[in-house]
Amino acid sequence: MAVIATGIMPATAQQEAGRVSRSSIYVPVRDGTRLAINVYRPAVDGKPIASKLPTIFAFTPYRARYLDKGKLVETFDQEIFGFHALVAAGYAVAIADVRGKGASFGARRGFLDQTEAQDGRDLIQWIAAQRWSNGKVGMTGCSYLGGTTMLVAGASPPALRAVFTAATDIDKYSFVRNGGITAQFNTRPDEPLSIDAASVPVDADGNGALLKQAVAQHAGNTPMGPLWAGMPYRDSMSSYTGTRFWEEVGPYTHLKALTSPRLAWYFWSNWSDEPTEQMILAAANIPGKLIVGPGGHCAAPSQFDIAGEQRRFFDHYVRGIDNGIDREPRYTWWREDGTRGELIRSNTLPGVGIVRTPVYLGATTATLGLTRPEAGESRFKVDYDVPGADYFAFWPKPMDKFGPTFTTAPLASDARILGYPVAHIRVAINKPDAVLFAYVEDVAPDGQATVIAHGRLDAAHRKLSRPPYARLDLPYHSGLQADVTPMTPGTPATLAFSLSPRAYTFQRGHRIRVTLAGADPRQRNLAQIRQTPPPEFRILTGSSEGSRVDLPFTATPTFQ
Repeated sequence: MAVIATGIMPATAQQEAGRVSRSSIYVPVRDGTRLAINVYRPAVDGKPIASKLPTIFAFTPYRARYLDKGKLVETFDQEIFGFHALVAAGYAVAIADVRGKGASFGARRGFLDQTEAQDGRDLIQWIAAQRWSNGKVGMTGCSYLGGTTMLVAGASPPALRAVFTAATDIDKYSFVRNGGITAQFNTRPDEPLSIDAASVPVDADGNGALLKQAVAQHAGNTPMGPLWAGMPYRDSMSSYTGTRFWEEVGPYTHLKALTSPRLAWYFWSNWSDEPTEQMILAAANIPGKLIVGPGGHCAAPSQFDIAGEQRRFFDHYVRGIDNGIDREPRYTWWREDGTRGELIRSNTLPGVGIVRTPVYLGATTATLGLTRPEAGESRFKVDYDVPGADYFAFWPKPMDKFGPTFTTAPLASDARILGYPVAHIRVAINKPDAVLFAYVEDVAPDGQATVIAHGRLDAAHRKLSRPPYARLDLPYHSGLQADVTPMTPGTPATLAFSLSPRAYTFQRGHRIRVTLAGADPRQRNLAQIRQTPPPEFRILTGSSEGSRVDLPFTATPTFQ
């Protein structure tokens, strides 16, 4: 096991006592840009075994190896990926820094763009050609790393056999700009160069001179926030890349490559994580397996062994072991049931085939129920003074203090939902445009509320269109500039949009609540989009077009 130039022994060496050999080098890709890659191989007393091995590849913008206050941090050690167990089982693992990040040279043209896709393709083919490789490669990743798997697979590297991907998307526009809003959901400010400067140099760069040169080139990186904000429409031309960038980075535009019969897929996400709605749609378009657990973003559930499931997948589709995974039900999810739950296995995607039950908003008494109320309306002004969001917020907190609420009576028995709720909110606005947020919440008898599902729509994006890929039965808003139409102030229109999916049990005695708001803490650019005076909504209820939320109950609920 090598010791890096700083003299700090890698954590893996301390833990595995010579059973893993790590090496790192620069690999030039097609345009000569050098990308840093770390290779981990099974070893005996620190010496790599001579066998030709299948390899699992990960491609990260978060630095494969870096120092944090003198402590070595390695992507290889992240438990959700199970890299240690993979090496112990006879795989090689290769982890590379993307262009313009970590120890790699170059500058990022975009994010998950075709440059990055082709870089990943080049690295996979380089891996397949190494003397320690048997020519078969799998790829894994969660969040941004999950995004790299989708884009690299779309570049069709011949050596790639299987992809285990998590918490990413099939439609970048519908994910990053969900509902067409001009906000910065799920993005962070760009990191200073000092972050990359803390990367560990590759083995041959003993004095770090090459690392300094590489990091200097990162000053040319395209800034992520302005890139996203500068493309309000799906067909916007980016001033940074000179392309219709949303289409370039949307995996659905590469479905022919992604559905190649030589590629096997496994999708993973968790219910309290916004990308889950995209992961289920990915599984609806790309044949493969899907597992959805409880919990948040890229968090390994305690209810099942996600790293072990990944290994079983690679054992079968990369190594050719007949372990029965291909004969099991295709889809698995955790059904949340209070403090308990159950793992459900099915050959039908969660929610498919369930007829949603409309629950109607009642403006006069702020009720929510199964019968249509008398006609009425609820007015509210957008409150932009929402609390600040967490640095990296994927899930909202209750917003009942910032907009109207509509609440059911207590449940007479447990009520289960499975799939995507769909909101149909009839509104009139006193301005040409505003954003509406909807939240479905579980309210316990003591008043404590939990957000179960949420969604949003810019009113100007309300036109429904035919999607370019399978979206189950969910409303689709194209985001094309020609389809964006301002509201006529004071004239009602229906805003129809899906909310995040869930497999959830509302407990007996709990209430179901719908909250509406005009701003959300996760909008990083509230100061820029604030309207003065703020827009005023009229929520219309009770008529044949009155506001409702269609919930995917597995059986009609009963209330006390």
